[in-house]
Formats: sequence, C-alpha cells, structure tokens
Amino acid sequence: MTTDQLRQVLSELDGKRSAVFTFAGAAECVVHNAMLIPDEKDHMVKVTDGKHVYIIDAAPLVWIRIG
Repeated sequence: MTTDQLRQVLSELDGKRSAVFTFAGAAECVVHNAMLIPDEKDHMVKVTDGKHVYIIDAAPLVWIRIG
C-alpha cells in the first residue's frame, strides 16, 4: 500500500470511529476516536485521537480495521 492509498483509506476517520492498525512484527495499535490529520509539509500520514498524534508508516502495515 502506498502512502497516498493509505491516506485515502484513512479519510473515513472523522473522530467518531476507532482504528486498529497491525504492523508486521508488532502488536496491534488501537486509536479511539481517530481522525486523519490533513497532509502537511512533511507528507507523513498522521492520525490523532485528540490527545496524541500517531505517525503511520504504510510499508510495514499489514491491515487496518475501522469500526
């Protein structure tokens, strides 16, 4: 999955849904009330729960569950 594809998939996050990310060789990462941060100068994919910012690397990402 490319960064652009990942950003497109995560565009569904509106702060009312949770997202579960699973990366190769790592435990699940759950972000409650997740919201995609708009593209910034660094072009990194970032998600926030309002308290923390999570930087998502598309390369080791295995799957995402949005609920």
